[in-house]
Amino acid sequence: MIHFDDKAAFAAALTDLPMPDAAALEAAARRQAMLTKPAGSLGRLEEIALFMAGWQGRESPCAERIRAVIFAGNHGVAARGVSAFPTEVTAQMVTNFHNGGAAINALAGMCGAELSVVALDLERPTGDICVGPAMSEAECLNALNAGAAAVDPALDLLLLGEMGIANTTPAAALCAKAFGGTAELWVGRGTGVDTHGLTRKTEAVQLALALHGDVCGDAFETLRRLGGREIAAMAGAVLAARIVRVPVMLDGFIGCAAIAPLAKEAPAITGHCLAGHVSAEAGHGRLLAALGLVPLLNLHMRLGEGSGAAVAAQIVRSALAAHGGMATFAEATVAQAL
Repeated sequence: MIHFDDKAAFAAALTDLPMPDAAALEAAARRQAMLTKPAGSLGRLEEIALFMAGWQGRESPCAERIRAVIFAGNHGVAARGVSAFPTEVTAQMVTNFHNGGAAINALAGMCGAELSVVALDLERPTGDICVGPAMSEAECLNALNAGAAAVDPALDLLLLGEMGIANTTPAAALCAKAFGGTAELWVGRGTGVDTHGLTRKTEAVQLALALHGDVCGDAFETLRRLGGREIAAMAGAVLAARIVRVPVMLDGFIGCAAIAPLAKEAPAITGHCLAGHVSAEAGHGRLLAALGLVPLLNLHMRLGEGSGAAVAAQIVRSALAAHGGMATFAEATVAQAL
């Protein structure tokens, strides 16, 4: 199990990122060239198969063991009226996840994923980022390690989701700090706030950036000051997954914002990540472009929970079914002229 002993260990891991298996990539590409279809005719499905081959280290990758993990946390900034729902909803939805009643329960089941829910001190919201850091160093490290602990090296694919009332506000702050631009550029309606709520969110992000912007010197410090427990946990999971070469399917705006500080410091961190979809949240498309990721789907979703990642996982399963299940020209006795 990956564990970051301190912030220095986290920083060191971020500067020493493993790369995909070149030999497996080459073998998978050779197989692709022999399958009974015109070269490139399956489009991104072919790219996904090669991506998975490189990170799994095998010519014919599989998607037999998929894990969807939802990290849940509460935020002090919620007291500023930046969400359409009260913070009690976070714990209520965690109960719903455990009872099997949420969208992610149904969608994880359909893509063959086991579902894990990690609730992080829900009774104790983070600090209000407008007046102080979201977390202490110890709290941030604990959250990062909670994410890392969810990563099993035996997984074929990891899907990441979140639940946290008001978490689009810190997510917007993280994006603005990592990639620049005004608060207005990154703030969206999240759970569906009205115009007044949108104004409160924008003001909160502006206050947070003014307070913390000059002292967010690295990814760890940015996460602990502007993020949240579930956000840091997703960042820890992405980094731990990279260390053990488990491919990751990202979900919506918050999940992608979680790695924005990491990507600012080490752009290669996205190399083992697929973007499941582009959500309806205003800044998500802009964020994906900044991360250099092209989403697999655009279904106008904005739920979170890992719901878009779970739907996109079925695209991965289709890609691998074609890559591993099709006959070669030789096997099918078809002339290789397609």
